[in-house]
Amino acid sequence: MLEEILIPLIVVGLAELGDKTQLSILLLSSKTKKHRELLAGVILAFLVVDGIAILAGGWITTIFDAGLIKPLSGAVFIIFGVLVLVSKKEELKSISYFKTPFYSGFALIFLSEWGDKTQIASALFAAKYNGFMVFAGVMTALTLLSLMTIYLGKYLSDRIDERAITKFSGILFILIGVSFFLF
Repeated sequence: MLEEILIPLIVVGLAELGDKTQLSILLLSSKTKKHRELLAGVILAFLVVDGIAILAGGWITTIFDAGLIKPLSGAVFIIFGVLVLVSKKEELKSISYFKTPFYSGFALIFLSEWGDKTQIASALFAAKYNGFMVFAGVMTALTLLSLMTIYLGKYLSDRIDERAITKFSGILFILIGVSFFLF
C-alpha cells in the first residue's frame, strides 16, 4: 500500500522538477502578490487533469488528441508572453492573468498538462496500482512542488528588478509556447 503512494509521488515529483509547468508557476508567482489564489488555481488544474488521467488509467493517450491540445497550449503561452512584453506596467496589472492569479494558474496548467509526461505516468500508475493511492501520491508531489515554486518566485521578485523579471517572463513564456510547436 505504501509503495502505491510513494512510487507515484517520487516519480512525478522528480519528473516535474524544472518542467515547463514549474517554470510557468515560478513566473506567475513573481508577478503577483496573491500567491494563495495562484496556488488554488494551479492545484485545481492538477486535480482535474491528473484526476482524469488516473480515472482513465492506461487509456488517457487515446482519449485526448495531443495534436490539437499542444498547439492550443503553445498559443496561450505565446499570447501571455507577448502581453507581458508589450504592456505597460499599469496595463499589465489590469489585463494579465485572466483578471486573477487563480484563473491564470488554472488556465496555464490545465492547457499545458494534457498529454504531459506526468499525466501519462499518472495514468499508467493507476493501471497498475490503486487509483486513490496513486492520486494521493501524485497530488502530494504536485502540491509540494507548486508550493516551493510559488515561494521561490515570491523570493526572487523581492530581490530582482521588476522590469528584468517582466522581460524575462515574457521571453520565457514565448519560448515555452514555441516549444509546443517544435517538440
